[in-house]
Formats: sequence, C-alpha cells, structure tokens
Amino acid sequence: MAGYILRRILAFIPLIWAIATITFFLMHAVPGGPFDQEKPLPEATKRNLEARYNLDGSLLEQYGTFLQNLVKGDLGISFNQDRPVTDIVRERLPKTLQLGLCAFVFALVGGLTLGVVSAVNQNRWPDYLGVFVATVGAAVPNFVVGVFLIIFLALKLGWFDVLGWEFGNPRKMVLPTVALGLLPLAFIARITRASMLEVLRQDYIRTARAKGLQEFKIIVRHAIRNALIPVLTVAGPILAGLITGSFVIERFFAVGGIGTAFVDAVMLRDYGMIMGTTLLYAIAIAVVNLLVDVAYGIADPRIRY
Repeated sequence: MAGYILRRILAFIPLIWAIATITFFLMHAVPGGPFDQEKPLPEATKRNLEARYNLDGSLLEQYGTFLQNLVKGDLGISFNQDRPVTDIVRERLPKTLQLGLCAFVFALVGGLTLGVVSAVNQNRWPDYLGVFVATVGAAVPNFVVGVFLIIFLALKLGWFDVLGWEFGNPRKMVLPTVALGLLPLAFIARITRASMLEVLRQDYIRTARAKGLQEFKIIVRHAIRNALIPVLTVAGPILAGLITGSFVIERFFAVGGIGTAFVDAVMLRDYGMIMGTTLLYAIAIAVVNLLVDVAYGIADPRIRY
C-alpha cells in the first residue's frame, strides 16, 4: 500500500503540470486581455500595468516565468485586488473548506441513513418517502432550494440568517449547508439504497439470518460495510467538489469563500487568480481520489494494490 501511495503522489507532478499548461494557454487564447475596457486605457498606462504583472513578454516567456514561480509556490498577483494570489487563497479558503465539509457530512450522514432505511423497508412507506426525498433533491437545483429555504425558514419563521458565514453559529451555517448538500445527499441515498438491496440478497446474509443473528447486527456488521464500495466511489468526487467551493451557493449566501473569488476572476480576466484556483481544484480532486482508493482497501480487505 505504501508503494502504491508513493507512486500516486509522484504522479501528481505531471498531472499538475499538464493542467497548469492547458489552463494557461486556453486562458491566453481567449480574445482580449485583463486591461481591455470599454474606455481604452492610455498606452503608457497599459504598458506599465503589463510590466507590473509580467505580461509584457511573449506568450512563451510568460509561460516560462509562470512555471518558475509555480515551482517556488508563487501563484502570481491578482490583477483585481493587487495582492498575491496565495494570500487571497489563504484568506478565503477556510470558509470554503468549512462550508464544504459541513455540506459533505450532512450529505453523507443523511444519504447513508436514507438509503439504508429505504432498502431495509423496501416497498413500504419509509422506502417511498426516501425515494421521494432523493428524487426531489436530485431534480431541484441548489439555488432553487436556497430560495425556498430563505423564504420559509429565514423570512417567514426567522430561524436563520440569510447572508454571511460564521463557523459555529447555526443561524448562519444551516441554510448554505443544506442548500449545498441536498443534491449530493440525494445521489448518495440512491446509490446506497441500490447497493444495500443487492447486498441484502446475497447468500451470506441469508446464512446469517438462518443462524439466528439479530437483524440490526446483520445490517450494521455485514450489509452496510459491503455496500460502502459504490458509495465511496461517488463520495470522493462529491467531497472534492464541495471543499473546493460552490460558485452559486457561496455568492447566493455571501459566504465569501474561494468560489466567489474564482467567479470574479473569470469575469475580470484575472489570470493569476484563475490559475491559482484551478490548480487548487486539481490538487484537491487528485488528493481526494487517492484517499478514496485507500478507503477501498479499508472497507473491503479483499482489495489490494
């Protein structure tokens, strides 16, 4: 296992290089530049700005400078905020991580519970209720869920605040967490239900019941653990997507995380911020996929690398 993990970590280097290269050239291939405005800037001002942000050389020279800085851990300077990208990421990332992890825990716990209860009570009212909740959660976009949560729970009942994020304050945490986590909760619930139904029909489950084991022990010790492999497969990408920021929900609830900064960077052609956040997303997805592969071996001892 240690050798497998080391090989995967070494594979991150060409992966990050490839993503950085593709993003860099695609970004510069789009017509226009970060300093092109409806009212053109004076040429002298534009030249000074390009020199300030290392945009005065050829495309290959800019690419070489970018790679040199990247090796040093320098992601450049944000044109919009005139600050190092690493400082902006360090400042905004904690809120995004907190929101993403809260939404993931909500989705994982809720999805597993809903899927297991539905499978154990197949074709009975808990199953119908679970399938209904999962279907609605998968069909309704998260910004629509956010609107309903704001109208009913914040405006009408006054239980929660609408704007801002403060970790440890339920009034500010619940609405964005539920709005962001409902869709992955629905996916996890549906996959858990299908996997549990398949496991519950296996011979070893019937054997355990024939030996007189309690149904609760059969479900917890045998069925759930063997049904986790498909759930882990989808949970990894879901976690990566949630902890790297939700563009819509962060802006919707004014969370102030990295997702909002990325949207603003795209709108303003902020090259440094675009590159920094893209590489952050790539690293997060690669690390989470590695963790999922390791979790496979923990959940199922038959899996070896």
